[in-house]
Amino acid sequence: MSVSAEYLRDASVVIGAAASLRDAAAQWRARDPAMRVVLVDAMDMRDETPALRLGARKVYLASTNGHCWSVTDKAADADALILTQD
Repeated sequence: MSVSAEYLRDASVVIGAAASLRDAAAQWRARDPAMRVVLVDAMDMRDETPALRLGARKVYLASTNGHCWSVTDKAADADALILTQD
């Protein structure tokens, strides 16, 4: 899967407007069931660079084979979103 600039814009609207981070994840999963979306403690991502900053929320791009995960800055490789909130 490839994440486009338009995809990130759409994600920023949905994730930024959701009442909670859990709601944001649920809404994005409903919108795009093929995209894995996980919630992670912000401290666990402290050394990573987010693809999106939405106030206290951050969105990271990741790639996964279903077992191993890696954060990526290459949108073309992303098949998962990692969400955090400070």
